[in-house]
Amino acid sequence: MKTHYLSKEGKAFPLQIVLVVPFLIQIFGAVSLVGYLSFKNGQRAVNHLAEQLIDRTSEVVDEHLKSYLSIPQTLNQINADAIRRGILDVRDRKTLGKYFWDQMHTSDLTYIGIGLTTGEGVGAARYDGKTITIDDWTAKPPNNVYTYATDDRGNQTKVNARWNWENSSEPWYTQPIAANKPIWAKILIGIFPTGPYIVASSSRPIYDSQNRLLGMIASDIHLLKLGDFLRSLNISQSGRVFLLERDGTLIATSGTEKPFTFINQKAERLRAINSSDPIIQNIARHLQTSNGFNSITQDTDFQLEVQGKRYFVDVAPWRDKYGLNWLMVVSVPENAFMAQINANTHTTIALCFGALVIASVMGVFTSHWIVRPILRLNRASKAMASGNLDQTVETSGIRELNTLSNSFNHMAGQVHESFTALEKSKEELEYRVEERTTELKNALGELQRTQSQVIQSEKMSSLGQLVAGVAHEINNPVNFIHGNLVHVQEYTQDLLAILQLYQQHNSNLVPEIQTAAEDMDLEFLQEDLPKMLSSMKVGTDRIRQIVLSLRNFSRIDEAEFKRVDIHEGIDSTLMILQHRLKAKSEQPEIEVSKDYGAVPLVECYAGQLNQVFMNILVNAIDALEENNAKRTYQEIQDNPSRIKIRTSVLNSTWLEVAIADNGVGISKEIQQRIFDPFFTTKPIGKGTGMGMSISYQIVTEKHGGKLECFSTSGQGTEFIIQIPLRLKVHGVV
Repeated sequence: MKTHYLSKEGKAFPLQIVLVVPFLIQIFGAVSLVGYLSFKNGQRAVNHLAEQLIDRTSEVVDEHLKSYLSIPQTLNQINADAIRRGILDVRDRKTLGKYFWDQMHTSDLTYIGIGLTTGEGVGAARYDGKTITIDDWTAKPPNNVYTYATDDRGNQTKVNARWNWENSSEPWYTQPIAANKPIWAKILIGIFPTGPYIVASSSRPIYDSQNRLLGMIASDIHLLKLGDFLRSLNISQSGRVFLLERDGTLIATSGTEKPFTFINQKAERLRAINSSDPIIQNIARHLQTSNGFNSITQDTDFQLEVQGKRYFVDVAPWRDKYGLNWLMVVSVPENAFMAQINANTHTTIALCFGALVIASVMGVFTSHWIVRPILRLNRASKAMASGNLDQTVETSGIRELNTLSNSFNHMAGQVHESFTALEKSKEELEYRVEERTTELKNALGELQRTQSQVIQSEKMSSLGQLVAGVAHEINNPVNFIHGNLVHVQEYTQDLLAILQLYQQHNSNLVPEIQTAAEDMDLEFLQEDLPKMLSSMKVGTDRIRQIVLSLRNFSRIDEAEFKRVDIHEGIDSTLMILQHRLKAKSEQPEIEVSKDYGAVPLVECYAGQLNQVFMNILVNAIDALEENNAKRTYQEIQDNPSRIKIRTSVLNSTWLEVAIADNGVGISKEIQQRIFDPFFTTKPIGKGTGMGMSISYQIVTEKHGGKLECFSTSGQGTEFIIQIPLRLKVHGVV
């Protein structure tokens, strides 16, 4: 029996180890798991933030490219139309050079010029970015190009240089002639006394009123300015943004490196894989080895390690309708976001190690405190079992056991109270964590909503500025044409009257005049020319109405808060949406009925209310088009789609605007969520779910009004907007 007892005792673990080791393992595991989850959550947050930054940067670059690269093409079209209509005479090169000089002052271009089929040409240049010169050349070299300095009115003062030029040997002349359409010519690079330059040339053929080819017209932009814009982006300090052609040559970069290099004192285009910038070089090599640059047809995201640093990279194709096919690359270093995450990780590790050390010391102390009375009793028991009866417990054995029991019970009570308090603290901590988590979720939702609203507001602001700018730019030439049409019409009538008098009083025409009159069909020309001028006047009137509607909708030239005619805003919105309301091949037009009441001027944020009208009308049109897709053309004619707009005044103090359609209606479940942020029933890519939410905020918070939706399934939907005619204070918070 004694041997069996000893063998079992040898295999058992000491009580102190049993108490300490599991406790330490649990603490170590819990702390490690918390640290790991914290690090992974930080990494996910970094990835999400990097994606948002890259997407925002790509949108900014895309908008700038569309805006910047549309200038030369638009200017070419305006000049080509002016030449075709006879407003500009290509034979008067001196006047034409001065006209181009004026255009250079109003646009950020490097060169504007024409080359004629006769070999002659004229252009205005800004090679150094500041001084504008005029180039005038004849048909035959040598030294057939004269570069003139100009005064502050564009008059030619002196010849700065003479050099050789031949239209038929230059790509910017031959390429658009061969293509017979507007194109972007091959990017050119060269060196002038003012320094190297790299330009993209937009070219198009020009014709006279008889559709005979006169030559071509071109406008150049300086691509180094694209690099200046890329360097101005917030991302350019830590990351890289650059543009590539499909053959891998650089166009512009946010770095300090130029997109060209010098070989034997000759400027040549720089390939991205030969860039001195290691970030650009490594990204280009990665793209080249991954099926090449031409294989990229959609947004491509990947991560790349450069010099020991990880980068987030986004590559997107960029095209326009005139033939440009570029690659836009945005890269952001991971360490730009990971610095705080790594610092937090180091702090977490230090805290975990400190907690482990403290827990170990406390565990050893606690185990020793618990085990010591038991060891004393064990030693006394072993001594008594071995026959050593000379123990203090012999005469006072019961008293010692009672004292030990009382002490043990007291200790047990303290441990129980400690664990009870710990459990209570744990419950309180869990409750506080849950409460804090709920608050963070709510804050995150509010942040996302606010962020989307800010983005939407920025988009609407940018759209308003763009619309107002376009309206302003269109308004000037249209007013010029419209104002001159009246005089042209009067002059034409006078000339035709004189021609008729001449025919009446001189019936025997010279044979040459008689032949010429028959060749040009003089009778038809006399009859059709006034009609053509009347049609042109109707067209310019229509353009002026559209420009007025665009300006009224954008409200960019007015104060943000003022008294306005609300009907003008509704009419301007309808004018902008006219292309969606008019008849199409697959469906008749959407009828719009307006029941305008006697409404005085309303104090409001006109631009924001126009946004509300736009959102509601677009949703109504979408609902009607969705319903029409399920019906035949005859069914739509029998029961046409309608939108009814009604305005009235309530109680002499409130404005009510009701917009109703006869679509399929909205279910009650959707009506309850229609003003919730990010809620949409449209397919992905056609709706963000923020339109009605922002509209609700504009009406209720900005104007202190009400926006309600009433709908019956199968009978259509009606939105009712109510706002006070005058606000007590300017703005409602």
